[in-house]
Amino acid sequence: MRSVRTTTALLAGAAAVLLFCSCNGGQLSSVPPTVRTPTFAQRHGSSGKIRHIVIIVQENRSFNNLFYGFPGAKTVKYGYDTNGDKIALQPIGLETTWDIVHDYSDYLVSCNGTGSYPGTDCRMNGFDKQYSGCGHGSSQPPCPNANPPYSYVPHAETKPYFYMGKNYVLADQMYASNVDASSFISHQYIIAGQASSAVNYPSSWWGCEGDYSNFISTLSAERQYGNAISMCWKNQTLGDEMDKIGLSWAYYASTIYGDGGIWSAYQNISQIYGGPDWKKDVISPQTDFLRDVANGKLRSLSWITPTCENSDHAGCGSKTGPSWVASLVNAIGESRYWDNTAIFIFWDDYGGWYDPEPPAMLDYDGLGMRIPMLIVSAYAKKGHVSHTQYEHGSILKFVEETFGLPALAASDKRATAPNDAFDFNKPPRAFETVPSQYGIDYFMRQPPDHRDPDPG
Repeated sequence: MRSVRTTTALLAGAAAVLLFCSCNGGQLSSVPPTVRTPTFAQRHGSSGKIRHIVIIVQENRSFNNLFYGFPGAKTVKYGYDTNGDKIALQPIGLETTWDIVHDYSDYLVSCNGTGSYPGTDCRMNGFDKQYSGCGHGSSQPPCPNANPPYSYVPHAETKPYFYMGKNYVLADQMYASNVDASSFISHQYIIAGQASSAVNYPSSWWGCEGDYSNFISTLSAERQYGNAISMCWKNQTLGDEMDKIGLSWAYYASTIYGDGGIWSAYQNISQIYGGPDWKKDVISPQTDFLRDVANGKLRSLSWITPTCENSDHAGCGSKTGPSWVASLVNAIGESRYWDNTAIFIFWDDYGGWYDPEPPAMLDYDGLGMRIPMLIVSAYAKKGHVSHTQYEHGSILKFVEETFGLPALAASDKRATAPNDAFDFNKPPRAFETVPSQYGIDYFMRQPPDHRDPDPG
């Protein structure tokens, strides 16, 4: 996500666009998908048992922040600041109206407190140097404690996530493939395994709808800021690869001018944005996923991104994210697709929240901070905490191994696929409904919210 220091250009541009465009005319949900039975050779142990993969993308939480105290997972009750002082973690709810800055510079600061190139010396002791959008004068709300980044989400708000972790698989060594903490970069990685060496955020629009003055900075091989490049890329994506082998896919997101529309990653892929896939496979609103599952139209590969209020993103003033995710999982679990679907739920970046685990330095662009990932399936091991190192590329590799696709970039080539999360030698487990405060009906009737996801 953009930080609270994001440029005003996007806010001004969005306001102007809303004056003449109330929807994204290219995104339609009425086009029926073509659902084929895969005829490819499996390359991992599922032996054809997994025929649908669903990737649920949530926003801006570190592992320690969201799964604090989860049994068997590596979490801590305190952290250290740049002075070496021990800081006890305090509870802060999902429903904050302020955010914490989190871009590449903040990654460096939180890593070692200096903001300089850290190399492999990442001590995770500089979170006290990150700027929080609270407590700085009358224009901001007061901070709930003296060190907002050193916090965790109260367990009363994360019950659906803990339930899924205790009944399926929780990965406590999942890291962002990208070294910065930008949702723009993260969302490119989960469709393409790379982001053209870009870092942080676009200067204005997040894709091809911008003009030729729309740029983004790059990161050099020495992890230094490089030249700026134009937006609207031709990178190959999983969607392109699925098209080539004739398998169906869908990316469920808000319209690009709607609530959470900046998270519609395919808006920055020129051949998708300017081609038939934009109308056929990029679908708005997100709740159409629930309808498609109920109507027997689940595609072979699906991504689902949230609206601001359902995203878990700090600053959105809402705590409905866990129920939103539970509703998506329940829709699949209570459908005919349960026995042949693997669901991956992950949070795109750490959002500035404290985590004690230093990321490994694999190349100039990774790894980034530790983030949560849940794996839900009829074949997922029950109550398993995986300590295997994963990244964005791990999810892509599982997709590629399932559908017989080639690797896209360095991240999915090097990554370990999460095959240890499954036991395909056992029969599929019966689904049990994930308990949550709000159900599917609530989200189908939820009114639109057109706030910017980063109000700070």
